[in-house]
Amino acid sequence: MPSVVGLLEQRELGARRRVDELREEADRVQAELAVAEREWKEWVIARSRVGEVLGPVDETADHARTERAMPAQGQAEEASSASMAAKPKAQVPVWREGLDASVLSMDYQRILRALADRHRLHQGPLTCQEMAVLFDLDAVPSKVEALRSKAKRLVARGWLVARGWLAEPAPGRFTLARGVSGSGGGS
Repeated sequence: MPSVVGLLEQRELGARRRVDELREEADRVQAELAVAEREWKEWVIARSRVGEVLGPVDETADHARTERAMPAQGQAEEASSASMAAKPKAQVPVWREGLDASVLSMDYQRILRALADRHRLHQGPLTCQEMAVLFDLDAVPSKVEALRSKAKRLVARGWLVARGWLAEPAPGRFTLARGVSGSGGGS
């Protein structure tokens, strides 16, 4: 006749095997979910990009919106030192020959100026974390990701013309694109 302890050990072993099987299945489902979510986000981005490209371009409205968003001369420095959190619906026009950097919001101009200084000094690309430190921001994830979002947007708004505002020669490292001066001088 089997002992009570032996029966308990058998039941425990069975339960542990079941838990291990369920954990493996949960890990597999989590991995599939992550892949599916990434693919879904890529399709959302693709649809958004196509909508931007195919949508009407109203340069006068973009410029007027930028002018309204720019603070008065005395407040410009205060606004540029404020938080780098992304503004809703920040407009970055597609780069084209002759387009001046002044059409961009102050945050975007600040990024271009920093990279123009690096270019002028023959220094390499910057990471968003390095930009945060350069802008006297705390290099916390929220600030770094806000900068990364802006930099990626500047890269994306030039990819159709093989030139643009910024280039990303290596993942996460940004530099001025060909033809951009960054100091308000457009091309």
